[in-house]
Amino acid sequence: MFYVYVLQSKKDKRHYIGFTKDLKNRFKEHVLGNVRATFYRRPLELIYYESYKDRKIAQKRERQLKGGNAHVALINRLRGG
Repeated sequence: MFYVYVLQSKKDKRHYIGFTKDLKNRFKEHVLGNVRATFYRRPLELIYYESYKDRKIAQKRERQLKGGNAHVALINRLRGG
């Protein structure tokens, strides 16, 4: 399985969207500060993920969620709006 996931920083409340094959391990890397994009925004919380059987579809979905209307819609849904 492949995963597209959303982390929220408890420090600044901002979101990080990523893609991985091993969600548990990747989240652990974020928590430990081993990911440059998020180490200064810790602590982090996993607030959302989607799973896919196909790598290309998961990567396409990650790109959709990182920008544009899909990004806005997801963040609004996660905020309850």
